[in-house]
Amino acid sequence: MSYLDDPRVFFAAERTLLAWQRTAIALMGFGFVVERFGLFLRMVTGQPLSLPQRLFSLGLGVGMLSMGAAVCVIAALQFSAVVRGLGEAEIPRGYWTNFGVWLNFALAMVSLSLAIHFVLSAV
Repeated sequence: MSYLDDPRVFFAAERTLLAWQRTAIALMGFGFVVERFGLFLRMVTGQPLSLPQRLFSLGLGVGMLSMGAAVCVIAALQFSAVVRGLGEAEIPRGYWTNFGVWLNFALAMVSLSLAIHFVLSAV
């Protein structure tokens, strides 16, 4: 438990959560782009991609989507642990401390859903 009685401690933890959330969104976005890059190449060249090319694009994209989901979950759990250790004076009254946590879990579910969709549509 912290004894600083300063709400800036909570807001610093929340900024850290948001920074990890932005990192996770960037990973997810890049994973989506990498996975769909094979479709772009097929459209430009007019030829189907070879199986190794398709599997590389799929694997890298799904890996990055999964990594983004993992970053979301780990950041949410870490933030929750920090908030549990704060004192009452450090958290502003009426502040929703769990909103960022639930948003991270929702982003992780979206990312995993996209990854599953890409894998199932490739089969």
